Amino acid sequence: MARFSWRRNFRQQDGHALTNETNETDIQLILASASPRRRQFLAELGFQFTVLAADIDETPLPGEAPVELARRLAEAKAQAVARQCREMGRPQPNAATLVVAADTVVALGDVLLGKPEDEADATRMLRTLRGRPHQVHSGVSVLRLDDGQQRTRVNSTTVHMRHYSDAEIRAYVASGDPLDKAGAYAIQHPTFAPASRVEGCVSGVIGLPLADLVALLADFGLAWQGSLPTLCGRHTSFPCCQLDGQPESIDRDRPS
Repeated sequence: MARFSWRRNFRQQDGHALTNETNETDIQLILASASPRRRQFLAELGFQFTVLAADIDETPLPGEAPVELARRLAEAKAQAVARQCREMGRPQPNAATLVVAADTVVALGDVLLGKPEDEADATRMLRTLRGRPHQVHSGVSVLRLDDGQQRTRVNSTTVHMRHYSDAEIRAYVASGDPLDKAGAYAIQHPTFAPASRVEGCVSGVIGLPLADLVALLADFGLAWQGSLPTLCGRHTSFPCCQLDGQPESIDRDRPS
């Protein structure tokens, strides 16, 4: 399991330094997700981490709002991985372990658009979203293993889809890219480029709201110094929400 010390700047990437005021302990960081996009974001922040994917039931509860579903699933993933760690005898004595979990929910009004079942389902979703705005709710939760303290944020972003053609849909679906993504699209896809405008956090739409994650880690004493607009700009041409201030998020404390 990856470890790094809080006694110094831990690692730098493109001039971004990880710092912390605490000088007493080491940290173990665990990403509770198998998503390659979340792994890439966390790595680009400069963190060293271990991946331990969560296996939970993601079925929405009756009448559950999309924003609450994103919050609940992010928290449940962190808690599931925390249980796995404890069963494996983690954390080690004198070590602090933070579990990072996230979940992304795509909704058109009250209609949830999860990962498509097959190519036909992906085609249906993309036709439904074409030329219309919809919401993407990205929950991110950080849980500290030693005391069960957990903090969660949900970032809500409105995505306006362009009027792409049926031929573009067919080509994109045939590529296989939409089949593992909520809403059946990747906003950062260089060829399909489905969105015309974004109101909110682009990184949240991709799968991990970076400003919210950085704020949560700071709540646990782990500060990150760097440029989020620069990092977001590596993945999309849409402006980072941090150019205009903090993203709109729901912030919630919850003990585990």
